[in-house]
Amino acid sequence: MIKVESVTKRYGPNTAVNNISFEVERGEIVGFLGPNGAGKTTTMRILTGFLPPTSGTASVGGFDVQESPIEVKRRIGYLPEAPPLYPEMEVGAYLRFVAGIKGIPSKEIGRRVDCALRRTSSESVRDTLVGKLSKGFRQRVGLAQALIHNPEVLVLDEPTSGLDPKQIIEVRRLIRSLAGEHTIILSTHILPEVSETCGRVIIINEGRIEASDTPENLTAQLQGATTIMLDVEGPEEGVRERLLDEPGVRQAVRQGGGDGRVTWRVEGEKDERLPRRLAAAVVGSGWGLYSMQPVGLSLEDIFLKLTSDEEAGSPDAGPVEEQAEAGSEEESAAGDGQAEET
Repeated sequence: MIKVESVTKRYGPNTAVNNISFEVERGEIVGFLGPNGAGKTTTMRILTGFLPPTSGTASVGGFDVQESPIEVKRRIGYLPEAPPLYPEMEVGAYLRFVAGIKGIPSKEIGRRVDCALRRTSSESVRDTLVGKLSKGFRQRVGLAQALIHNPEVLVLDEPTSGLDPKQIIEVRRLIRSLAGEHTIILSTHILPEVSETCGRVIIINEGRIEASDTPENLTAQLQGATTIMLDVEGPEEGVRERLLDEPGVRQAVRQGGGDGRVTWRVEGEKDERLPRRLAAAVVGSGWGLYSMQPVGLSLEDIFLKLTSDEEAGSPDAGPVEEQAEAGSEEESAAGDGQAEET
């Protein structure tokens, strides 16, 4: 459904996006994850046809974003970080206006507006001025305008930016409800956003894609060691020494405990048999083994592992896209002005 091949975007001497390639299948929700200034928004703007790539190609539904921009726009619903709202309009009137711009036939507009309001749980603010809406409802109405023409693809740029915790939960739930019916690419720098809404994650850093897979598969690929938590009843020093005696164990660190039981974090070489050997060592020594649980990398661990070294070595990486975005904001203002004139 979405295909990006060797896309690069430069602003003068600065490279905001550097030779990236990825695909998103029909019905997927994919999280585009990266620190601020990594190239996420620039990529979103290229996909929606707002910015041309310096080189490479991008297509949506089989249509090239440069060769067939109108066909691409018909298939995309776009929610930028700042929703394109008119504060002086009532919500219902605004959505009817958007529906007309998007070419929905007049006889269909009322039904589409009703549907968009219902799907975003915004019926209660139909007659409210946009300028009087809470931040949460502004995001909902922004999503409603992206959905109103029932697009095949939704491109959501930082969809929960600036929301309070309750509003964030509501918007995430709404996005998850759209899975399957729409292909969704969601850009964010917030880790829980990806883990709670997306089936796959694309990690971008300094304009380059560092990884693309499910969080589970990324964990398996990056986990260079076996980490196990054990809850053991036994003499502390004796347990520590016995655990460290087991071949392949690098360290055994006390995590807490009480009443004769201690929780140990054991790290060792990657070995599927290590948990079984540790259990046998504890039980064979006559101690109580109350629990044992393998520990995988969290999404935060994966993100830091893939981005921290490069960020440390490239202190100017973040401002590259910030400078690029400043330039593109000027283009955005110009584009918005043209849109209003037409």
